[in-house]
Amino acid sequence: MTKPLAASRLGMISTAGTYVTGQIAYYYKDDTSIRKIPADTPTQDLRFSHITENYLVEARQDPATVFPSDALASLQSEGIIGELATDYFSCMGGIYSQRRVREDLIPRFRQAIEDAAIDCLLLVPL
Repeated sequence: MTKPLAASRLGMISTAGTYVTGQIAYYYKDDTSIRKIPADTPTQDLRFSHITENYLVEARQDPATVFPSDALASLQSEGIIGELATDYFSCMGGIYSQRRVREDLIPRFRQAIEDAAIDCLLLVPL
């Protein structure tokens, strides 16, 4: 990192297929789309769609296990994190095509991260 966390803008990527009520759910197979999730989204508005549905039981019971936005907000208020990104990002981590990950998913994330001027990322895998 080029600067301390307390002076950085932190973003988050969740691979749990997280989306917000009103957004389109992920397709179950090789969906390389990403979702922007406003950082201030209430936990009860989070939804999950993933090829490995059986892994989402805990996420649906406690969304913070795969999308810890409230914990990040607390860390920011304590001064541990300098600033949180306006939007967090999500994808469906169960993408079997490595080519599609390289050619579709990664470039989308790269552009979204650049556009959001994020200094560091928290990756939360499912």
